[in-house]
Amino acid sequence: MNVSVGMWVLTVAALCVLIAVDFVIGRKPHEVSTREAGIWSAVWVTLAAAFGLGLFVFAGAQPAGEFFAGFITEKSLSVDNLFVFVLIMAKFAVPTQYQARVLMVGVLMALVMRAGFIAAGAAIISAFSWVFYLFGAFLIWTAWKLVQDARHDSHDEEYEENKLLKAVERRFGVADRYHGTKLLVRQNGRRVMTPMMVVMLAIGSTDLLFALDSIPAIYGLTDDPYIVFTANAFALMGLRQLYFLIGGLLRRLVHLSYGLSVILGFIGVKLVLHALHESGVHVPEISIAFSLGFIVLVLAVTTVTSLIASRRREADQGTNTPSH
Repeated sequence: MNVSVGMWVLTVAALCVLIAVDFVIGRKPHEVSTREAGIWSAVWVTLAAAFGLGLFVFAGAQPAGEFFAGFITEKSLSVDNLFVFVLIMAKFAVPTQYQARVLMVGVLMALVMRAGFIAAGAAIISAFSWVFYLFGAFLIWTAWKLVQDARHDSHDEEYEENKLLKAVERRFGVADRYHGTKLLVRQNGRRVMTPMMVVMLAIGSTDLLFALDSIPAIYGLTDDPYIVFTANAFALMGLRQLYFLIGGLLRRLVHLSYGLSVILGFIGVKLVLHALHESGVHVPEISIAFSLGFIVLVLAVTTVTSLIASRRREADQGTNTPSH
């Protein structure tokens, strides 16, 4: 899809306005209710759907299909990321009224960093078509790793700070307690970071690692940087509300990792087939319509089987609980 510089500027400006509105609404620290999270989650999904329909009207079915497939994939991967966000919040004992602010800034950092990843990916793909082989192999390996992690129930582990975050903490120091929403305070004669800033950096840096999976995945559905960027933006910007909306349901999505592994493996195979086709090998290519239908079907089946398995597990636990 040929997108002019003016359209890029208009899109980024519109997204900045939406982010600003979201920031103004959540500027006052408060505990986000399920009702508030539900309303704003619906708003973000509606905006994403409206954007996709706009692509359909002005650019055609192919770009619109690529956007929806990319958006659904990125949103699904984001839900899996929420497991780690829950662990981060628990690790740093973030007060409930500050969690929305942490997520807002963390997601904004992630969006800026992903924009850089998307630009780099577009440049690499345009210069080296064989990179699709690497992307495909990486996604297939990631799918296998997800299955292994799911079998070991890795979501029950504690969050461990990455090396970058530990280095920043050693360099600048960390205050011994939260100071509202302040990021820096003066302690013992020098300026140090507050736990609030550390948590924001943890969320942002963790999402940067997640981008290593999600960016190749969406490039397996579309090679249009504009669609890749907008699909990522809409998936990320509703993540804060989604955290509070389904926080209690995360533990019940016990098969989500299996579903995501199937999707990533599928996209990996799609990338390899595309690379072979570009190399002149006559192999069938998977259409975007089939990809979209497959992704939706896998997520639907995964959700249903997760809820059934969770209900059975809760029933078994209730049966095995000794009566007094």
